[in-house]
Formats: sequence, structure tokens, C-alpha cells
Amino acid sequence: MIAAVGCLLLLSQKAFAGWYQVENYEGSIGANPVHLSLQRYDSFGSGITVKGSYFHDAKQSPIAIYGKADGAMLTLCEIADDKEFQRVLVMGSKTPVDTAGCPFSLEVNESSATGNWSKGADKFPVMLKKVASLDDTGEGKIVGTAEIPFWAETATDRFAGVYTKSDAGICMTKMQVINKKKKKVVQEIGFDDPDCNAGMSTTPIYMNVQNGWREARTSFQ
Repeated sequence: MIAAVGCLLLLSQKAFAGWYQVENYEGSIGANPVHLSLQRYDSFGSGITVKGSYFHDAKQSPIAIYGKADGAMLTLCEIADDKEFQRVLVMGSKTPVDTAGCPFSLEVNESSATGNWSKGADKFPVMLKKVASLDDTGEGKIVGTAEIPFWAETATDRFAGVYTKSDAGICMTKMQVINKKKKKVVQEIGFDDPDCNAGMSTTPIYMNVQNGWREARTSFQ
């Protein structure tokens, strides 16, 4: 599997307090079970303060999302195509991003997120429970099992990083390859990195495994 997609580990810098504040949720959109992960930011020139990834349990295909936080309220947009992915998430928008009309409207608290997903005539309630969190902006803290659903995928598989805390800091200790049809882990790649740098190189945590957005060639950061 790894020989087919190619592997690149960036382990050049010692771990230090970084920019990752991530919360993982599981629950439903309407009757459909989903998993959702959100990374908070202090600010961007584009106005984006949240980026994330979510997938429907039935399909297992990651959907990139981004948006804005206004106190406890979140407005989240879904990436529509390759061009938008490059402009908003890879290059970064040079102008303020308009989130009006985006499908997710959520209210978050310490343990859950609730709201609505709507597009056109379709509108469904969103009910989510927080199941894990990761914060390396200070001394480092992980609550629960921090499995990060990356944006990368192939036709058959998606990828997730398992993050843990050690004396050296927070890092990705293994990467899971999840077969989308079987809905289960079919391979795990462990990282033996005493400096704890694996999976800590890219500002959106969901890009620490990349495939150029839908390309077959995948690289692991």
C-alpha cells in the first residue's frame, strides 16, 4: 500500500508549542451517522477561524469544511471542487471569505454541537457529541482518543492519524489506512520518532497526510 502511494515524513524540527486546537465529534446529520473534526484558529486574513473534515459513516469519504466562529456559533462551508480547495485551503484566500448560505449552522458547548445542515430545500438537524480533543498550543493536552480524519483519500481508502502525548510533546504515533467499503482499518503505520515531530508540520492538521486533493499520489507529512 505504502509503496504504491509514496511516503514522505517531515521530521526536521523539534516539537514545540504549536497551533493545533482540535475537537472531534460523532453523531448524526438527520438520520445519517457522521464523524466530524474541527480545528480552531485565532485568525486568518480571510476571516476563516475554523477548518475541518467530516465524513458520513456509510460512505467514509472525507469532506473538507471551513468557516467562522462567532462565540459559540459556527458557520461552516463545504469545499465544492478542486479549485475552491486550492484557493481557500491550500493557497489561502486574499479576500474575506463569505460564509452566507453555507450548509452548517452549529452551536457548540463543552460537550456537544447542535444545529442544522441545509442546502436548497433540504434541511436536517445536526446532533453531535464531543468525543476527543487535542491542544498543543501550550503544554499539550489530549482528551479521549485523538484520531484525526485527514482530507486525503484514494478511490478505496481514507486516512487517519492517531495522536498521543509523550515527554517530547504531542505527535502522530501511527497512521491508519481505512478501507471505505469495509469501514475498517486495513493497515497501520507506526512512527518511532523520539523528538515527536511526525504529523505536526502543516497548519491545517488535516493536511499532514496529503494527496493533492483527489490525486492518486499521496504523501505523508
